[in-house]
Amino acid sequence: MRLAAKTIQPATLADLERIPPTWRGEIIDGTLYAFPRPRAPHARVEGRVYGDLDGPFDRGRDGPGGWWILPEPGIELPRAPEFSPDVAGWRKERLPRLPKASAITVVPDWICEVLSRRTRSYDNIVKRRFYAEIGVGYLWYVDPLARTVMVSQLVEGRWVELGYHGEDEKVRLAPFEAVEIDLSAWWEGFEEDQDEEEESGP
Repeated sequence: MRLAAKTIQPATLADLERIPPTWRGEIIDGTLYAFPRPRAPHARVEGRVYGDLDGPFDRGRDGPGGWWILPEPGIELPRAPEFSPDVAGWRKERLPRLPKASAITVVPDWICEVLSRRTRSYDNIVKRRFYAEIGVGYLWYVDPLARTVMVSQLVEGRWVELGYHGEDEKVRLAPFEAVEIDLSAWWEGFEEDQDEEEESGP
């Protein structure tokens, strides 16, 4: 399966359902994008990002609350019948309740993508452009290989870089400045060569 599966007709959810269960797919502007599911280092960093934000911002524990923070949520918009960021957040004033049986149809206020070699180009070009066009307020790119996070804010339709942080910094990242995050905890539990293993697998 190619990185982006071009079809004569716009891709549909039926096309998405046909990809192998070991792959992950999204449809943006009629194109199906599919990739092998990430390995442990990617999943672990994704979980750490979610874990640092869920308590203080979703559940209001030692933090201000006021957000829904979800890992890999299914989102449905007119230009994208299915896309799923690694982690996304909505201010509860914009999304008072989460739907029980349907996809979320409200644009996230914040999105975090965990980069890998397989998805870096897609995240940096296709999704970054798409997120700006639909009006996502803040975007984080977390790079486990480089052990960095880049924070951007959408200003008048363009991304403005707010900061680029790495390794063992303790930081307050927009729009979640109310809580300090120890970035060194995001990289714990795997060695440098595991990043290479993630990329070399089938």
